[in-house]
Amino acid sequence: MATIHDIAQISGYSIGTVSRVINNRADVSEKARKKIEAVIREQGFQPNSSARTLRQSMSSEVYIVVRGIANTFLLSLLEKTQIRIGEHGESAGAGVQFIKEAEDEVAVAAKIMQDIKPKGLVFLGGNTNTFQQTFSGFTVPSVLISADAESLGFDNLSSFTTDDRDAGGCAARALVSKGHRRIGILGGYPGDAEGERSGNGPSLRIRGAVEELERGGVSFDFVRDYEPCPFSAEAGYQAAKRLLSRIPDLTAAFAISDSLAIGAMRAFRDMGLHIPRDISLVGFDGVVATRYTIPRLATIEQDVELLARRGVDDLLMRISYEGPAVHEKIPYRFVDGESIARPRT
Repeated sequence: MATIHDIAQISGYSIGTVSRVINNRADVSEKARKKIEAVIREQGFQPNSSARTLRQSMSSEVYIVVRGIANTFLLSLLEKTQIRIGEHGESAGAGVQFIKEAEDEVAVAAKIMQDIKPKGLVFLGGNTNTFQQTFSGFTVPSVLISADAESLGFDNLSSFTTDDRDAGGCAARALVSKGHRRIGILGGYPGDAEGERSGNGPSLRIRGAVEELERGGVSFDFVRDYEPCPFSAEAGYQAAKRLLSRIPDLTAAFAISDSLAIGAMRAFRDMGLHIPRDISLVGFDGVVATRYTIPRLATIEQDVELLARRGVDDLLMRISYEGPAVHEKIPYRFVDGESIARPRT
């Protein structure tokens, strides 16, 4: 049986345009409408009637919840997400709610559903623990981008994310391969040290890094070598100073976001260290700013455009056609910048 995705591919129009034709919206050209309706007839496509009835009681917008006010990666992901929504003919200015990292995004979304009734929800930077506890009451199509929701088993919640555990191991491997044995980790929630947030991306980055350190014969003590902090340059600056004060013989650090790494770069400089001669540093995300830092930051680059494209396309498809949730790992790449060198003897 044909899906809305098939109709879009055959007709040459976006999923958003096909959706508007199916729902008899006026904002479609006559040419597009005729072509799409012809393909629908040829393919015998039947949209889900119960889903259509539900949509008629909702607003026309997709709403976005961003968990992390100062996280530059999420700002970049938000921009790409809004652009992709606009490319489908939907409202590019979709409603956006920013929340702090410690807030409950599912509770915020519940309030949005009550007040606005959006036709779909996008969560950027979510914590899967909160979804596990309270998302079961949601029926609106939703997507979580940058965290893995597959283990939660919700039929209406897809997820698209980098393999954070593998990527964290890649970052640690880059330091170990250069001969570093005194390595610290910056960022995340205090509970990450004990694995209390095992489903959340940042904790998987830490877990993957520590596993790789152990494989490389490098000892890691969470009490001594790990410094949790929020995802901002200022937090990274303060955390790096605390870590270095506690471990004066530190030769390398892995910051689990580029925002943190940029703050750490300044902290190390203010404490009289040269990067990478005195201390090496690896970040995570691949935000544009890392291309212009001095030195250029080595980092794990997430494919932000592909994350946004796959997340938005899947959501719009499920808004118009009732299909199963999709969970996908998006490839990353290691960017070997100028911030890593062998430790001085």
